Amino acid sequence: MNIKVIIACILVPTLMACTHQFDGVVENTPVGNMECLWRTLDQKYCYFEEKGVDWQQVHDQYLPSVKALDEKDYLGLFDTLSSMINTLQDGHVNLYSSFDISTCNSWYKNDSVNWNWQVVRDYYLKDYRIAGGAYYTTLPGNIGYMYVSDFETAVSASNMYYILTSWELCKGMIIDVRNNGGGNMDYAYRLAATFFDADQTVGYWQHKNGEGHNNFSNLEPQILHKEDMPSTWKRKVVVLCNRRTYSAANFFVSIMRYSTNCCIIGGRSGGGGGMPLSYELPNGWLIRFSSIRMYDRDKNSIENGIEPNIAKTDYQVTQDKDEIIEEAIKWINSK
Repeated sequence: MNIKVIIACILVPTLMACTHQFDGVVENTPVGNMECLWRTLDQKYCYFEEKGVDWQQVHDQYLPSVKALDEKDYLGLFDTLSSMINTLQDGHVNLYSSFDISTCNSWYKNDSVNWNWQVVRDYYLKDYRIAGGAYYTTLPGNIGYMYVSDFETAVSASNMYYILTSWELCKGMIIDVRNNGGGNMDYAYRLAATFFDADQTVGYWQHKNGEGHNNFSNLEPQILHKEDMPSTWKRKVVVLCNRRTYSAANFFVSIMRYSTNCCIIGGRSGGGGGMPLSYELPNGWLIRFSSIRMYDRDKNSIENGIEPNIAKTDYQVTQDKDEIIEEAIKWINSK
């Protein structure tokens, strides 16, 4: 399967293309919807091994609560099913209804945020320009700074040409993807291609090919295509991340580790290595979940995040300084 075909399906968190119907006849009752959801994940979810979750035990734990619900208690059913899927601690596993969307934040809520938008905006992006999905400026000392809040908007080849032209005299660049929750994986590939000279393998993927928890296809390479981003930056570059750097942004961080003269600074990224897929329950709700495993170039899973080269987790919020940006400036100036 072509990786770009997969990318087109379902990489933006709110996108519901590639929605499938459950195979089989299930009654539209609280128990019927729970069984449909549980079996769909049991057969098609890809990270049971990494999560260390006994999915059968989860089923047995929540079934009595669902049986006790009134058939018209849709709020109670939604909350119970949301709690059940949150045992997977996966930000790509969500339940969608017309009145609510379940979220899982347990994978980052106890970690340092390492981020203050007001400080970044007021003291580092005072005179910024916008090119596609990037806010960019030149910091004192001739260092380029770019903030990419998400990958739902592309930073195109044309955007990067003008950004790099404006940084012609800069000795280094900082790309800030803290609190970037992801989006379109193709956009992450394109931006990363700026920092490579030629096509190359930057990771691998494999999909479920059977109902067992460990039934997967062989690993297939993910190729970064230089033609997607003709401009090339060969000077120093720093990528800033934290635990809320997730999904496509997490993969961007993974790719950038293989770029020459790149340093990752901040906290461990949030993970979210799986590509999501959606199925419809009997009552019309949608269950979204990770269905394709993603790996880095060394064939290591990236589901649980990427460790930085320089860990900076003791971030202190001050009135006019971002300690992680300052650490990046220090690294660029020290080389």
